[in-house]
Amino acid sequence: MATERGRPRSFDADQALDAALRVFWRQGFMKASLSELTAEMGINKPSLYAAFGDKERLYLAALSRYAERRLSGLAARMLANPDGREAVWEFLRALAALFADPQLPGGCFIVTGAADCGTSAMSPGVEQALRQALQGNEGLLRQRLAQAQADAQLPAAADATALAAFFIATVAGMSVMARNGAGLPKLEQVVEAAMAVWPPVPLHSEQHGGPGAAGAAVT
Repeated sequence: MATERGRPRSFDADQALDAALRVFWRQGFMKASLSELTAEMGINKPSLYAAFGDKERLYLAALSRYAERRLSGLAARMLANPDGREAVWEFLRALAALFADPQLPGGCFIVTGAADCGTSAMSPGVEQALRQALQGNEGLLRQRLAQAQADAQLPAAADATALAAFFIATVAGMSVMARNGAGLPKLEQVVEAAMAVWPPVPLHSEQHGGPGAAGAAVT
């Protein structure tokens, strides 16, 4: 109800943001129209501007929400798993399940958005945020691979930077496949093929990993 101090917000901002996230997840930043956003959010344009600012700020809020609610837990589990190979394997499998979930828009929010990066009409602020998100995920993988090397679960000669880039490319490929109808079994096959590049640890190296570590010494 209206009061002397002004009309209170008549919608749930969290629910509206989740609705906007779904639109951006399906369409990316550039293809998502304000009319589609407001229809999905159940609000009008003045309410959108009042609550979230412009389209760019709404997108950035949705990106932050996606990272917090969909990715942060997966990343934390990967970093906490003491077995390096198993940690990366489970991370990729969890992403495959996320991308192929029929209850979600499909693919990766970040990868879908990043497809527009480099175009002249793309918002510089959005492009920078998407690039940082991709680089951040690659950095997390690089960090976990470096830890695997420190724990003798990955050969010291292995190129952790190149491996992290390869796994991120795998993630991007799975996102595109999922958006084009590939189901979870297909994506899991991709994960298994990707993990086959994990180089075995020489048998004379001291092993600290669990049973999932590649190339564990036979005793």
